Amino acid sequence: MNTDDLEGGEDDGYHAQGNRKYSPVGAQDRAVLEMASMDPGSSATASQSSIRKVRARTQGSMDSDGKAPDVVGGDNGPHREHKLELFGFDSLVNILGLKSMTQEQVLAPSSPRDNEVVSITGGDPTPSGVKMGTMMGVFVPCLQSILGIIYYIRFSWIIGMGGIADSLLLVSLCGLCTFLTGLSLSAIATNGAMKGGGPYYLIGRALGPEVGVSIGLCFFLGNAVAAALYVLGAVETFLKALPSAGFFTETSTKVNGSVSKPIQTISTHDLQIYGLVVTVILCIIVFGGVKMINRVAPVFLIPVLLSVLCIFIGIFMAKKDDPDTGITGLSADSFKDNWDSMYQNTNSDGIPDRDGKVYWNFNALVGLFFPAVTGIMAGSNRSASLKDTQRSIPVGTLSATLVTTLLYLVSVFLFGAVANREKLLTDRLLTATIAWPFPVVIRVGIILSTLGAALQSLTGAPRLLAAIANDDILPVLNCFRVADTSEPHIATFFTTVICMGCVVIGNLDLITPTVTMFFLLCYSGVNLSCFLLDLLDAPSWRPRWKFHHWLLSLLGALLCVVIMFLISWLFTVVSLALASLIYYYVSIKGKAGDWGDGFKSAYFQLALRSLRSLGAKQVHPKNWYPIPLIFCRPWGKLPENVPCHPKLADFANCMKKKGRGMSIFVNILDGDYHECAEDAKEACKQLDTYINYKNCEGVAEIVVATNMTEGFRGIVQTMGLGNLKPNIVVVRYPEIWRRENLKEIPTRFVGIINDCMVANKAVVIVKGLDEWPNEYQRQYGSIDLYWIVRDGGLMLLLSQLLLTKESFESCKIQVFCIAEEDSDAESLKADVKKFLYDLRLQAEVIVITIKSWDVEGGSQQDDSIEAFNDARKRVASYLAELKEAAKREGTPLMADGKAVVVDEQQVEKFLYTTLKLNTTILRYSRMAAVVLVSLPPPPINHPAYCYMEYMDLLVGNVQRLLMVRGYRRDVVTLFT
Repeated sequence: MNTDDLEGGEDDGYHAQGNRKYSPVGAQDRAVLEMASMDPGSSATASQSSIRKVRARTQGSMDSDGKAPDVVGGDNGPHREHKLELFGFDSLVNILGLKSMTQEQVLAPSSPRDNEVVSITGGDPTPSGVKMGTMMGVFVPCLQSILGIIYYIRFSWIIGMGGIADSLLLVSLCGLCTFLTGLSLSAIATNGAMKGGGPYYLIGRALGPEVGVSIGLCFFLGNAVAAALYVLGAVETFLKALPSAGFFTETSTKVNGSVSKPIQTISTHDLQIYGLVVTVILCIIVFGGVKMINRVAPVFLIPVLLSVLCIFIGIFMAKKDDPDTGITGLSADSFKDNWDSMYQNTNSDGIPDRDGKVYWNFNALVGLFFPAVTGIMAGSNRSASLKDTQRSIPVGTLSATLVTTLLYLVSVFLFGAVANREKLLTDRLLTATIAWPFPVVIRVGIILSTLGAALQSLTGAPRLLAAIANDDILPVLNCFRVADTSEPHIATFFTTVICMGCVVIGNLDLITPTVTMFFLLCYSGVNLSCFLLDLLDAPSWRPRWKFHHWLLSLLGALLCVVIMFLISWLFTVVSLALASLIYYYVSIKGKAGDWGDGFKSAYFQLALRSLRSLGAKQVHPKNWYPIPLIFCRPWGKLPENVPCHPKLADFANCMKKKGRGMSIFVNILDGDYHECAEDAKEACKQLDTYINYKNCEGVAEIVVATNMTEGFRGIVQTMGLGNLKPNIVVVRYPEIWRRENLKEIPTRFVGIINDCMVANKAVVIVKGLDEWPNEYQRQYGSIDLYWIVRDGGLMLLLSQLLLTKESFESCKIQVFCIAEEDSDAESLKADVKKFLYDLRLQAEVIVITIKSWDVEGGSQQDDSIEAFNDARKRVASYLAELKEAAKREGTPLMADGKAVVVDEQQVEKFLYTTLKLNTTILRYSRMAAVVLVSLPPPPINHPAYCYMEYMDLLVGNVQRLLMVRGYRRDVVTLFT
């Protein structure tokens, strides 16, 4: 690749899906070369001669005078001279381009797991489409979505049923809910750039993908059902204007139990037939493309505004001397008569009927009216088409909310004073009746506004579903995925099917509570998102919209929940159950994604506060939990790509009650940190994969040190925070040290034990890890404890933790105590039983009497005497070599790099003591599932080799053995 290849025109790149321009990245790409200069291991001279081979493709490659920039020769050819060479890279503007950080260049995909590689240097910015401002981009869509069918054909009926007082309360309650939600929406929307998905994007990035997908799908269903609501409203208005267009016979009704003149009603079958036809027509338009819809969308608002103006003119021009029609004009008597509520039974069409099956109250009116205040998300759904989202969304959304709420409040007073209650309850198109100059203006306005709203719902809902599918969280939605600029035809068809199913229901009053629940669920999610982000107040939470508070967001969320239960507790439970099922399904089947959501921030702050509350004082024994530090470094070699012993995680789980708790798996890499840093990261990934595969609750840590001793000392001193530091070090016993003649193992092994004792850490040495059972291998027999020294109850606690595992739950505990004299046996047994009873531990106590462990106690007749003699010979030979070396060099007796003092009689006594203990274990616990024994500390000034000989005699021929050394504190307590 030469420089001529990089000087092409704008067509050098290729276009991927979505018409985003990509440029191939090669080994000689400018970004690759510049990033290579940041290698910490390379020298300044090498970096000067190995980078900056290319020339800029634009006029930016020339200075202000039009001259070419200075070129300096190097080993690999000429390169540019940079003034910021001290920092090891070119300026940020030249490398990345600050415009790309503001997303004026190629936009990154919205999916958090999208691994597309986009060149940061190649290709010119893709020309963006026409951006909209606050008025046409947010205010008009919100106003058109909010002011719709409910206002025209249900609002006057609501006033007649609930009265002016309850209607004012109703409008205020619903308006307050949407206004508080608008404040929360404004805060979240101004805390960074928004992408596609509307409220789903906001909630998902604030509360996590599981909550985002569950509420997003419910919001999608709400929009799909709302489309059916608008279609039925338009059809009902059309059939009311042209009764002859109906195919089925109309019926007469009763008013307050007395037969009145026939009242025309609309057949449900007519609603279904015309509704399906209109839905199919709208679906065809949506399939035609969104551009045509956006062009005609402002036209739908003109009839709405004109019809509202005609309604207000008609109210003020209404006749005052024609009480037969029910229109009284603006009358104080009508206002007084309509002030109180008159809740009663109605038929399915809303006509008052004493024998009707539907009873209306305030709660039912909330469910009927609330869709009239929805639509505040219309602006946020168009965030990608706005010039300034952080200004337009708050101003446009809140302005539309306040304008429509004020319109509703004024309309309550005017409708309540212009007609009597009978007219309000029976004339479902009162707005058309009183409109000036002709009712047909209102009817046309209703039809156009509702069809426009239905068209917007059928356009927005599929794109919401496609945005959820494009995030690749839920595999079952992959069929709805589309490219950035492609039409979501499959999602549109699916949305149409849902809309047609709701149209078949044919009853507007049965559909509206369903829409209300889904919208309220979405609004509560927005409020909870803002509440959580506001309460946590993370450094990244810096919204430009300052008029927000976590109390207001919490009030908005609670208000949404209260309104849901006011409407219908059954619909509320069903909607919450649906959202919960989706959440559970996403958490089980969905793909993990880290969006930096608020829950992760909450967990982090909760952990910090909990850590501070624990303080640095010792934890009370009642609150003590084992935090094992699992040392994974093997004594020898493991197969390639195997991070540690396969059974270590199984053993770590046995040290935690029901697997709960935290284990820290650590390993040490020998070498220089700068050279081994990448190897350490890769090893940490492998170890973490192993932990997850074993279903062990733990973390992986890799430490790079010059040698194992220094690395381990650093680990035991610094690992953990506060009282969450590991308190037990688990090490595998080096059974291969003599077989493979690894002479450095004794020193390392003794050093680990001594370091743990100095750091006040408990130690558990595991022998027989290869035979350690997993969770499916059930063990029988006993768990035998050879309790020799006081260890704070750690050995007793570990035996109880083993019983909580399925593999050991069939075992019983036996506690063996060593008594030197027969006279001490009974009293010791009684004391131990009482102690175990107070500790609520079920165990059998066995006291073993050994009158004398003196080495002159006579010859041994068991099989272990041969091992004892072999160990004594090896120790004698080792000591002889030490003495000869000291005599030859004229120095004191040296071992393990330090002076030692060896009492040969004491060495032989220690060998004999471990031999007798091993003989006792083999006699009483040969069939035990696992044996626990107190770990003897390394004697002071004894060579590490001698200590390994003691240990070999102690663990010989025992299948599974845990050597436990407690630390200077109790881990069990007798008191509650």
